[in-house]
Amino acid sequence: MTISAEIEGGADAALATSPTRFGEGVADLYQALLVPLLFEPYASKLVIVAERLKPVSVLEVAAGTGALTRALRARLDPAAEIVATDLSQAMIDVGAPSLTLSRTHWMHADAQNLPFAHAMFDLVICQFGVMFFPDKPKAYGEAKRVLRSGGHFLFSTWDSLAANDFARCVNECLTRLFPSDPPDFLERLPYAYFDPRTIKAQVSSAGFEAVSCDRVTLASVAATAHHVAAAFCKGSPLRGEIESRAPERMSEIVDEVAEQVASRYGANPSGGMSAFIVAGRVP
Repeated sequence: MTISAEIEGGADAALATSPTRFGEGVADLYQALLVPLLFEPYASKLVIVAERLKPVSVLEVAAGTGALTRALRARLDPAAEIVATDLSQAMIDVGAPSLTLSRTHWMHADAQNLPFAHAMFDLVICQFGVMFFPDKPKAYGEAKRVLRSGGHFLFSTWDSLAANDFARCVNECLTRLFPSDPPDFLERLPYAYFDPRTIKAQVSSAGFEAVSCDRVTLASVAATAHHVAAAFCKGSPLRGEIESRAPERMSEIVDEVAEQVASRYGANPSGGMSAFIVAGRVP
């Protein structure tokens, strides 16, 4: 069965069972603010590794609004087929119109229950999505299932908050603003999966060999401190956590976070980022 046929057959089932993590407004701000701040710099690194593997068929899981998808399409062989999937329809709705080239498909899918047959792809890739998988070993097992023998699994995951300047600053500021009930999204999910031994063990247990976990540090540069504050506070699920505590204070809170960012990193801030690029091969 072709990849296109698999997509047509599996999309409806995925749509029927999947919750939305990012609302429409958050997805728009995520693309406009957070993607250039955090995800485009790492997409440029991850795609270099992917290009060396020379994949013909690629499945991207947790593609978000397509930062990595666009980088893959620009760097891979034009004949390579790319299927970009995400659990959030709102993210797909924002990302899909930005990339409508041939051999590039978008669909709604759960990385823990992929709607594809065995051994369909040579590369499964994921940028900063594995941290959100409730059952990571199951998702890794699904990646292996849909990969051909000799295929590769490649993903990135953030290092700790302590190693990521802007995220740490935002988190510390919100903790001060809400001392009795601080929003904990950043430390609870995106910056919580960073132990190389655990990561390598889980990927290896799913059946991958030659598993590597390499730290990559980059700079994150923003035009203004307000851009950083708005990106995290309004362009991520932090928005819901803030609004549930003080819905009328969002603008004030963004301004206060921006002041803290500017005090630490300047009016045109530049901060350090750290993440891991993880790779494994199907025997």
